[in-house]
Amino acid sequence: MPIVKVIEVIASSSKGIDDAIQQAVAEASKSVRNIDSVYVKDIKAHVKDGKISTYGCVCKISFRVD
Repeated sequence: MPIVKVIEVIASSSKGIDDAIQQAVAEASKSVRNIDSVYVKDIKAHVKDGKISTYGCVCKISFRVD
């Protein structure tokens, strides 16, 4: 039976939530192998001058341990 580990990652993007999630997975992939899934735990947006300036998310990334 494989062992699965979960880490929590915070990411942000000025483009959108989709891009923030992609950034979370891309950064985690630099040091973690065998990523299976990403669960978006929380989403937020920063507002500047009445407009959204950046999007952020807290993600739980699951990966299989060798």
